[in-house]
Amino acid sequence: MSYETNLTDARWEIIAEFIEDGRKRKNSLRTIIDALLYVVKTGCQWRYLPKDFPKWQLVYYYFRKFETTGLIEMVHDTLREKVRVKKGKQISPSLGLVDSQSVKTASLTEEKGIDGNKKVNGRKRFILTDTLGLMMGILIVAANVGERAGAEKLFNQVQGKYPRLRKVLADQGFDGEKYVTRIELLFGFVLEIVNKVLGVGGFQVQPKRWIVERTFGWLVWNRRLVKDYEENTDVSKAVIQLAMIRLMLKQLTS
Repeated sequence: MSYETNLTDARWEIIAEFIEDGRKRKNSLRTIIDALLYVVKTGCQWRYLPKDFPKWQLVYYYFRKFETTGLIEMVHDTLREKVRVKKGKQISPSLGLVDSQSVKTASLTEEKGIDGNKKVNGRKRFILTDTLGLMMGILIVAANVGERAGAEKLFNQVQGKYPRLRKVLADQGFDGEKYVTRIELLFGFVLEIVNKVLGVGGFQVQPKRWIVERTFGWLVWNRRLVKDYEENTDVSKAVIQLAMIRLMLKQLTS
């Protein structure tokens, strides 16, 4: 049976060079990728994968293999570069946007805490995006980690990956004169705080800040990401990257 999440021939062709290794298998690696994308989009539990896919144990084995070897991240980063080039951008962005999102977790997950501001018991996703909303970096921590501490850890994680990066936009949750100065000294880019307009009540659309909010919206189109169901944060990160891989493949073939 064909599912809406299955890769088209054109989309498979883009990533096949990273996935295929020339070995003959009973179950093709393309069907494994199809199964992974189905899980991410539908939120299906591994054990309840439809029988049209390979056995769930095999699919999960390859998922962890692709995650631990860095294959998922490599494909994700390569597709981001391809999308940027297609849209007339240079490979390395000069402007980024950082934000966080707190989400509830399943009961047995590791590394979780309470975000007192948003009253969420779970984890916090920090993301750094370019102006297309594509992810430059992802950090997943307990929800009680503060904005500034989490952002600094994320910036450290991606340090050196984007030589053209000159400025990152953030909201008031990341504010602090000493902190902003520290970030520039450590990482070589300006952290610009986008403030709300004084005297204007209600929700405000801040310049370019909507881009990173849209990326969070893209993520929760995938039922597996409405909550964080994964036992550890490395797996959570890989699930997010799979969601973005599917989105970027659509953009490359549209």
